[in-house]
Amino acid sequence: MKKEYASYLLDKTREDYNLISDDFSRTRNKNWEELTFLANSVSANARILDLGCGNGRLYEMFKDKIVGYCGIDISEKLIEIAKSRYPGVRFRVGDALNLPFSDNIFDRVFGIAIFHHIPSKELRLQFLLEAKRVLKPKGQLILTVWYIAPWKKSLIIFKNLLLKIIGLSKIDLSDNFVDWGDKTRRYIHFFSASELNNLVNDVGLNLKEIRVLKRPKSGEGNITLIAEK
Repeated sequence: MKKEYASYLLDKTREDYNLISDDFSRTRNKNWEELTFLANSVSANARILDLGCGNGRLYEMFKDKIVGYCGIDISEKLIEIAKSRYPGVRFRVGDALNLPFSDNIFDRVFGIAIFHHIPSKELRLQFLLEAKRVLKPKGQLILTVWYIAPWKKSLIIFKNLLLKIIGLSKIDLSDNFVDWGDKTRRYIHFFSASELNNLVNDVGLNLKEIRVLKRPKSGEGNITLIAEK
């Protein structure tokens, strides 16, 4: 993917989430049940960075613990919603590719359903390097990305390959645009577990765990990755 188009997609993602912020927040009142095990990995007095925090719902997992929490998101409107939901909690508008923090200050960096919005391998590596930079030694990065049925991903790759051959596609083969009702189409990259593993290795993080968490009815869900600095 060309750098200019990747930059366009980042801007589009910010605009999309500002556009759908109210609807998005209403459908994100609770954390996914299959991710509640992540709360057990956080000890008292831990410092947590929540990348792509949205309306701040991840904070619910840790509010009964004594933690230093900070949520960051590129959507100004979602940050406004997060601040109204959790007065006194630290939320700020910011870019996960250029984090406004010093080195080695967080015990955990969470990226729940954000990494699949990052276009191009170059920017994904930048995202991971920034997360690594702000983590303390032995600190952990926890990521989740969408998981779809393999046959669906194969269809997306085949469609994009055909469009590339005739010069009508600027996105990569595992990319797609997913409708949010009739309001917009969000950019998504569909990862495989092996692709995530390779990216983590490329930036020198140590993979601790990777698993596919499927929902019983659909057979789809999320890939969850835990890596250590």
